[in-house]
Amino acid sequence: MRGRYPTAPREETADDVHGVRVPDPYRWLEDGTSPQTQRWVEEQDVLYQQFRATLPDADRWRAELTARTAHGYRGTPRARGRRLFFEHRAAGADLPVLMVREGDVDRPLVDVRGLDPGGRMVLDAWEPSLEGERLAFQVSRDGTEESLLYVLDVATGRPVDGPVDRIRRSSVGWLPGGESFYYVARLPSEHGPGGGHYHRRVYLHKVGADRDSDILVFGDGQAMTRFFTVGMSPDGRWLVVTATTGTAPDTEVYLADLTASSPERPDLRLVMAGARTRLHLAPGTDPDGSMWLRTDHGAPRRRILSCRPSTPERWRELIPERGDAVLDHFAVLDGPELDRPVAVVGWIRHAAAEITVHDLVDGNQVGAIELPGTGMVSAFSVRPEPGHEMWFSYTDFTTPPRVLHFDARTGLTTPWWTATGGSDVVTTQESYPSADVTVRLFLISRTGRPDRPRPVILTGYGGFGISMAPAYSPQAAAWVEAGGVVAIAGLRGGGEEGEQWHRAGRGNLKQNTFDDFHAAGDHLVARGWTTRSMLGTLGGSNGGLLVAAAVTQRPRAYAAVVCMSPLLDMVRYHLSGLGPSWVPEYGSVDDEDQAQTLLAYSPYHHVTPATAFPPVLLTVSDGDTRVDPAHARKMCAALQHSSTGGQVLFRLDRGVGHGSRALSRTVALQSDCLAFLAANLGLTAP
Repeated sequence: MRGRYPTAPREETADDVHGVRVPDPYRWLEDGTSPQTQRWVEEQDVLYQQFRATLPDADRWRAELTARTAHGYRGTPRARGRRLFFEHRAAGADLPVLMVREGDVDRPLVDVRGLDPGGRMVLDAWEPSLEGERLAFQVSRDGTEESLLYVLDVATGRPVDGPVDRIRRSSVGWLPGGESFYYVARLPSEHGPGGGHYHRRVYLHKVGADRDSDILVFGDGQAMTRFFTVGMSPDGRWLVVTATTGTAPDTEVYLADLTASSPERPDLRLVMAGARTRLHLAPGTDPDGSMWLRTDHGAPRRRILSCRPSTPERWRELIPERGDAVLDHFAVLDGPELDRPVAVVGWIRHAAAEITVHDLVDGNQVGAIELPGTGMVSAFSVRPEPGHEMWFSYTDFTTPPRVLHFDARTGLTTPWWTATGGSDVVTTQESYPSADVTVRLFLISRTGRPDRPRPVILTGYGGFGISMAPAYSPQAAAWVEAGGVVAIAGLRGGGEEGEQWHRAGRGNLKQNTFDDFHAAGDHLVARGWTTRSMLGTLGGSNGGLLVAAAVTQRPRAYAAVVCMSPLLDMVRYHLSGLGPSWVPEYGSVDDEDQAQTLLAYSPYHHVTPATAFPPVLLTVSDGDTRVDPAHARKMCAALQHSSTGGQVLFRLDRGVGHGSRALSRTVALQSDCLAFLAANLGLTAP
């Protein structure tokens, strides 16, 4: 089969990296618009479709996942005035619809299928006004995540403004009355390089006004990779702006009192910097009232600080850092119906969620919210006015997302919406050693024990402080029902054990992430869960980098690899997509020490000729504006040229991107990945 690979000429192109010559023979594949690249992609597509046609179980995997995703979905509601707003995908539907509930009546507000019957438009973000009379929503097409913002009147459903462009899933902060809002948008392209991703600023927009009249209120003159969010206190008095440089784990938080300065020229003052921080304000807060900071300042696993808006530097610790869990969510319930105001706190303990209830004055724990199992919860949603109720979603590996309602008056948690479906598979967690640390591993299996060696999919992420939390996975359930096992490792670089865990797997310590992944594979084999010939890997985005680095470092350790939307050329990654914003996470070859680290693991540069790599499937989407598909194109060509082992394939999705897509497109991709792994690990579809 290797003789049938599309022709990919090797060129003598190379980079000089601090005196080291670094070959890049497939540089020409970076140009996705060139006829030569397009012809290569088309030939790869033909090759992939020919391969897929040989898989007897491919359509059965797709049918299995289609059945397992047929249940409906409902998001956590946001309460505004007398209305509740929420996303809902009916059972069997392809895309969610944004709904509003008034009394006991639900009606649709935004249905992207009506805007684009072809199914290539997605709802990126939405925010009701403080009173619930207007709604700002953002949509994008073809996976580009380049959003257009519109405003509609909630009562009539009629549009009253838009489109506002140069937006990428912006946060929106409504002023009282629903006539104006703050948002984040890019400068026009003539203001500098960076494509459509950078040079962002905070603007004030008046509904119905010409976009060119919007007022720039923050960010002028700041660096190209500065990112911002905006938010309003529930009563609209306080404007909150956060600023980060790329994906650096540091947040600057600014606060402006809009009763003391105008909305057009808010007097934004720095509250905290040098840590990951989020500011929480209750309605009715005055300058000498209380506000709360959820932060890792002086606490890698985070804590809650209390201070006054007038003197934020004079804070006191309200809820301390825990040694066994990471503080994740925070909400205030302070309605007049309560004997005392409370704080509700969400924790991640070894990647699984816990919720506790605390006295808002002294921080002492006064209760807990029992969860249905070992899973994860969403951010908490409360009313903008003082109240006693809170909504959040819950899911785990065997349970589709459900929405729960907590009433602080009674302490009861009840279902607000529950999906049908689920799985009877068993979830367990094991620990294993990796160098000088202990790493935890979720295992999804039929019996909860290694009864015999089975085909295993090992996955992980290990980057950007993101945790591999227990979320419902029809893909995992289908694999386990067929007789396999799925293993999810909480690697260094992720957020499972706090900011120190993240920093132990970023920058010059990135190899720790890969070492943890190798150790997970070793553990699975040693425990009898699987054998080397039945151990496959799957990862996407930063997880794609993970599995590619793993297989180039230890090609005999894995029997099959699925590498999705991956980052692979670590010499040039910062020159495309959102790459410049990731320099705080990975480093850059512009720095000599960082260059040595990047070259030591960059998967594209470690495809050694005449190596028996296992079968590899690389998947990309042509609308991906985060990770350039050029990474996968170059890696595919290098592997097809060098590998003496299994087949190397390239799967392209058209009209979708790195993020949200129609459910049917997700099912098609995931089922093809399962079919590829099953064919190479010896598993038959359910």
